Amino acid sequence: MSYEEHIIKKLMAHGPVLLKGGRGTGKSALMREANRRLNENGLGSSAIGIYLSLRHLPLLRTRGKQYEVELLRILIDKISKESYEKYNFNFTSEPEVYEVHKELVRLSEHVSKRIVLFFDDAAHIGREAALEEFFDVFRTLSSSNVSCKAAIYPGVTRFGNRFDIYNDATVVEISRREDQEDFDQFFYMVMQSRFQEELNEKNFSINVKEVASFLGQSVVGNVRSYVKACSILLNTEKTIGFPILSEVMLELSRDYYWPMIDEIRLKIGIYEALIEPSENLAEIVYQHCGAKNMTSCIIHRSIVNRVDKALEILEYTGFIARREVSRGMKSGGRGTRFVLNLCNLLEVIPGTRLTKELFDQWSKREGEDVQFSQNSVLSFIDWPEIPEDKNLSILELPIEKLKKSDMFPYGITDNKLEILKDHGYDSVGKLAEASDEEILRIDGIGEKSLERFKSVLGQAIWM
Repeated sequence: MSYEEHIIKKLMAHGPVLLKGGRGTGKSALMREANRRLNENGLGSSAIGIYLSLRHLPLLRTRGKQYEVELLRILIDKISKESYEKYNFNFTSEPEVYEVHKELVRLSEHVSKRIVLFFDDAAHIGREAALEEFFDVFRTLSSSNVSCKAAIYPGVTRFGNRFDIYNDATVVEISRREDQEDFDQFFYMVMQSRFQEELNEKNFSINVKEVASFLGQSVVGNVRSYVKACSILLNTEKTIGFPILSEVMLELSRDYYWPMIDEIRLKIGIYEALIEPSENLAEIVYQHCGAKNMTSCIIHRSIVNRVDKALEILEYTGFIARREVSRGMKSGGRGTRFVLNLCNLLEVIPGTRLTKELFDQWSKREGEDVQFSQNSVLSFIDWPEIPEDKNLSILELPIEKLKKSDMFPYGITDNKLEILKDHGYDSVGKLAEASDEEILRIDGIGEKSLERFKSVLGQAIWM
């Protein structure tokens, strides 16, 4: 699609780029595709790509100079391995940013190509402690020889004093908006390509393209959630009409969206105290919009400024999506416009079922936005104080939490859990902090078990 192609070209081109988007919008997929194209073009490419995920526990637990050193060590290890294997180049550097930059320039001159560094998972909601150090490194490494690209979530504001967001990088935002020209076609194409075997258009009593577009709108344009919706929808032998669509949407609300809030509670650090008021905010917004069958609302900017982090949590979990920053309000002043997840909205409308009339109304996005003025009910929600520091709660949980389950379908077996506990790894944090060498020294634990542990830990700790 032209939308994705435009972003991929930006990621492959000269200059630093911040790829901004919420959970499940496809940031990682776009960065990996840009990296693949650079490296598969061979002699036809003017640059080489180096993709690096920053899902490393030491980066969560350090800050300041220590964070910078850990970040550079991870980067050096990655570049050293790839540059030797692919270009017979010995990349050696101390974990000091200017030394790393000089070595990158030397690598660039050796291959006669520009270096593109893809930093995935660079900035997370709830993980802002070390962002200033990251953006200092990002800015310093960027040059005519080195193009830095980083994936960040909305709401990241701690860029640091030396990083000017308007001059030191181009911000490319991923947003699947229902008013985009190719919105309908994109989600139909995803359904066709991801579910070739399951998709039988003869099973639909509603136009399948309209269903694809409606589901895309229902999950506020989030691709990951849309794939989840399609997997439920197409796992039936019944004729797919409004009753089946209703069941799918309600199942997503009950078993996917609300549980996701509980899941990130353990991973959000200092903002854990905001989970309950965020849920209260969502319930109020949905009740007011559901009473009028409206799919969007405008919240006065004074309230948005006060509860912005809670709104980011709701954006991250897919309950809402920010569409306009400033819109005039009837009661005076300006507010931010949000569209609502239709799966959660269906749960609170009278009758709790999708009818043809409702389907048509929501598809056409008819009606006025519900407005929450400066003195509305949202202004009376209590907001707790945010601590300066807090460990991730997931790290403090017993190791049994990583057992194979609905949350961790590829989790750790009972036998391996007992072996780990016998060797002192009785919490998620202790296992996460152990080195590969320490784990492999345990009798009964091999490379395959180690990879499974790392996979489950990644799912448990990262959002």
